[in-house]
Amino acid sequence: MQLLGATIGRDADSSPGLSDSSPGCQHESVSAPEPPFPEPPFSETPAVAPLIPAATVVLLRDGSDGLEVLLLQRNSGRGAFAGYWVFPGGRVDDDDADDVACAVREAVEETGLVVEPGSLVRWSHWTPPVTEPRRFGTGFFLAPVGSEAEVAVDDGEIVGHAWLTPSEALRRRDAGDVQLAPPTFITLTCLVPFATTLDALSHAASKEPDQYATTMIKQDGQFVVAWHPDAALADGATLATPGLRHRIHMDASGPWVYERPDC
Repeated sequence: MQLLGATIGRDADSSPGLSDSSPGCQHESVSAPEPPFPEPPFSETPAVAPLIPAATVVLLRDGSDGLEVLLLQRNSGRGAFAGYWVFPGGRVDDDDADDVACAVREAVEETGLVVEPGSLVRWSHWTPPVTEPRRFGTGFFLAPVGSEAEVAVDDGEIVGHAWLTPSEALRRRDAGDVQLAPPTFITLTCLVPFATTLDALSHAASKEPDQYATTMIKQDGQFVVAWHPDAALADGATLATPGLRHRIHMDASGPWVYERPDC
């Protein structure tokens, strides 16, 4: 699992578009705990770890209140990011033909649900900061699941599950009932506008997958995670530099705020 690189699943224990200066797609939440990762080490010549291929699958179904996503609860006493609510996923194994095969396998292993490879639609790709000692390059997929499908978790690494609308999942985080990593938080935020599984899958199929190459910025007491084309990523820029915004504010003593006009 990587909080900002997006892999949260097996092998975890060892380790969002354009915007202008006025945010459009924005979600605020209540105080978050101190991010469970160290401040990035600074070096003039850092050694960048190679990317390890990984996959995450966002399972969707149509419920009585609209589009629902499946979230899994990690064991609160086991490994990194214990207790977080996540999507199924993990690293690409040697026996996996590609990240699609990995996503299909992880769905079965972590939820007991079988998804057809041809039903998966690419949604996004996440790359961790170059300062991370272990970096998972993770493809996110959307996949439909029948409304009657039964989820089975192992009660070991995964101890609970819930089908929730994206809005309800974010509400529970606001209430402090669940913990979400930034890729999960942003994915849910960008799924809020869709009323049905077909709507979300059609949108995903009509666009190129969003690319999230993550940069962590700590400046003037602010902790921000930014992605292209945020103005703060230009040479010599600061968080206050006017221009495009694509960032999430992760102040440990305040709300998370995601700035992006559309998802």
